Amino acid sequence: MKAGAAIELGRGESNSKGMTSTAARAGVNRGASILDFILRIVAFLGTLVSAIAMGTTRERLPFFTQFLQFRAEYDDLPTFTFFVVANSIVCAYLVFSLALSVFHIIRSNAKKSRIILIFFDTAMLALLTAGASAAAAIVYLAHKGNAKANWFAICQQFNSFCERISGSLIGSFVGVVVFILLILLSAAALSRR
Repeated sequence: MKAGAAIELGRGESNSKGMTSTAARAGVNRGASILDFILRIVAFLGTLVSAIAMGTTRERLPFFTQFLQFRAEYDDLPTFTFFVVANSIVCAYLVFSLALSVFHIIRSNAKKSRIILIFFDTAMLALLTAGASAAAAIVYLAHKGNAKANWFAICQQFNSFCERISGSLIGSFVGVVVFILLILLSAAALSRR
């Protein structure tokens, strides 16, 4: 029997250490599954911190007297509310997906569950990107304003508010990058089968 036919039937060739190529492939897949688990924890932390930082952002400024105040809160703008909801949904998804990630560490040859993860990871990537991008546009307007639309930059007055909303974008965009890596990692693990 030829070597190519043996591999197609699931019998790998032995290398110099006595390991079959299928066993080596399973070891690589297990390593990819461990990396998948770590990346999911990083994305979870990034989205959690972003949702908390944005959701607790508020600042009040006195105007002439103590009785007349200007306030800035995240829920004044629906875009920031969408950002918090999107990050919370993705954060909850990441908690549930950790169970499948542990399953992949135990059974590194699981195929159908990896396909399911790729599907849902792509949907969560789209949601997270939409929320982070929309919030980034509003943060830009808060910092720079738009003279043509008569939108003034508010960050000179609400400095603490702007620092917090700008900082909350970092964790969300880290989550976007991690989701891209997770999708590529899962696709690479599936292609090794």
